[in-house]
Order: sequence, then structure tokens, then C-alpha cells
Amino acid sequence: MPDLEKIRQDFNEQLKKISSLESLRKLEVAFFGRKGRLAVVLKSIKDQPATDRGKIGRQANALKAELQEAFNHQLAQLSGPASQTSPAALLPDLTLPGVAPPVGSLHPLTRIKYELNDAFLSLGFEIYEGPEITSEAYAFDNLNFLPEHPARESMDTYWLKGMEKKSGAEKLCLRPHLTGASVRYLQNHQPPCRFVYPGRVFRSEATDASHERTFCQYEAMLVDKAVPFSVGRVLVNTILERVFGQPIKTRMRSGFFPFVEPGFEIDMQCQVCQGKGCSVCGQTGWVELMPGGAPHPNVLQAGGLDPDRWQGFYINIGLDRLVMMKYNITDIRLFRSADLRFLKQF
Repeated sequence: MPDLEKIRQDFNEQLKKISSLESLRKLEVAFFGRKGRLAVVLKSIKDQPATDRGKIGRQANALKAELQEAFNHQLAQLSGPASQTSPAALLPDLTLPGVAPPVGSLHPLTRIKYELNDAFLSLGFEIYEGPEITSEAYAFDNLNFLPEHPARESMDTYWLKGMEKKSGAEKLCLRPHLTGASVRYLQNHQPPCRFVYPGRVFRSEATDASHERTFCQYEAMLVDKAVPFSVGRVLVNTILERVFGQPIKTRMRSGFFPFVEPGFEIDMQCQVCQGKGCSVCGQTGWVELMPGGAPHPNVLQAGGLDPDRWQGFYINIGLDRLVMMKYNITDIRLFRSADLRFLKQF
């Protein structure tokens, strides 16, 4: 005959010592598992005399129900169900210091773009936007690029698929620069006018610490009956001082660009090395910031203006390089790396 009373005593003694869910689970396996002590009793009933099987079975099942009830009660105590938790215990502790929610921040390129927008708006400029997909007509033809100019080749410009046999307004590409939008603007606005045009551009070229396939430019143009070059120089210096919070040394070198005549290369002193030479400035101490100059007569004509009546001044700021100077960033590829360690610094 199985000793059911011994099983009851052992279970109750061990249950009193239980203080964790882990030890309670071990007790469950020892008594209620497939090879537990109660399972052994129930399996042994068939081996008992026929006259005793019914009595032993009833006693064993009653004991199992009794022990199961005690087990469930202990399990509820250790688990601490929500139904047994007082409403006051569910309230947050208002005496604890608060935890600030995580917030994002503006990308450094976006931040400087907004600062430039504010600076130009204060000078009476309009903010203009144009499409990122343009045509050969606006990207090259209207800007006085010769038909055989190398910038038209696919090694420099991303042409859309199926454009090989097309030309002019029908040949589409990702805009390689913002200058074509100047003609779009002039075709729909009457001078005198002053406007800026920020946006992304795309170039098919090898990447390194100072060159990217996708980067941002910030173009500005004034058109009036009389625009001396001194206005352009003051404009450049004013914008740089606004961005950096201090006067920045600049220089203007003679340069050739099809869309300006005369044209200039406008450089700023490298703010990463303060003119001493580093990888960003190619050890020269200067960073090529923008082309500039007077719009070429052919560009004004493409915009529907009479070059004998109107003149202007044009600059195109390399926004990525400007931001690199402001924040001492030595690799332009970090801007689009999606590396949160980099972005969280701003």
C-alpha cells in the first residue's frame, strides 16, 4: 500500500521552506511531474488487489487535489498577481526624479541651411526651390556649356535610364548643380530680384574625405541694373561671419566657369587647421568654397533678360564644406553615413 500520509507530510514541509519561484518549480516537478511521487502512486494502483484499487485511487486523487491547491496558493503569493496588488501600489512614485524622453536634433547640414536662410531673408532675398530631376537644357545648354564639355559625360553626371539618344529638354538627369534653377527662376520672375536656392546635387565621382557623390549647395543671385563686384564680396563675407560668428578670411581668385563672365574661385581660410594645412584643405590652408561672378550674358538671355540692361552677381556655396569648417568635421562622408554616434553630437 502506498504511504499517502508520508507524501503529504513531505510536501507540506518542503512547501514551508519555499521562498522563490525557481524552488517552487522544482517542488512541482518532484511531486506532480511525470516521474513525481504522486505519478508513481497513481501508476501503481493497477498493481494493487482489486478490492483495494478503488479506495486507493480515491485517496490518491484527493491528496493530489489537496496538494495542488496548496501549490497554487504559494504560486500566487510568489508571483504577486495584479489582482492582489493594491491600487496605491500601481501608482508611480511621484517623488522620483523625472526621466527626459529621448529627442532628436537637426542634422548639421539642415541647421546651417536654416541659418543661411535667416541671414539671406534679413537681406531681402527670397527662398526658392526647384526639382532634383532636371534636363540637359537647364543643367548645361542654358548655362553656356559647350556641346563637347566633359561635364555632360556620364562619368560626371547621372543621366536617367534611356536618355542616350535624347537631348535638350527631353534628356533628363539628376541635377549636377543648382545653377540651372537660376534660369528657371528668371524665366518666371521680373527683375530686379534677389533669391537663394538651397538643395542637394549629384555627381558621378570617386569619394574621399572631401568629395561625395551627393552633397548640398546653396546658391544666391542678385539681378539689377547695376551690381558692382564689391557687393558680391561683401555678401560673401557677411554670410560667413553670420555662420561662424566671427570675420572669416577669404580670397577671390580668377576662375573660368561657363555661366559667369568674369568668374572667380572664392576660398575661405580652413577653419579646421586655421590655415596651417590639413587633410580637409589638402595641406594648403584654404578651402574652395564657391564659384562666383557676374552671370554670363547668354545665361541672362536664357532667362529672358536683356544682358545690355541687366547685370548681377552669383555665388554657389558648397554647404557640406561650410558645415565641415563650422564643426571641425574632417570627413564629408560622415554626413550621410547614418551613424548615430556622429548625429548625436549635434
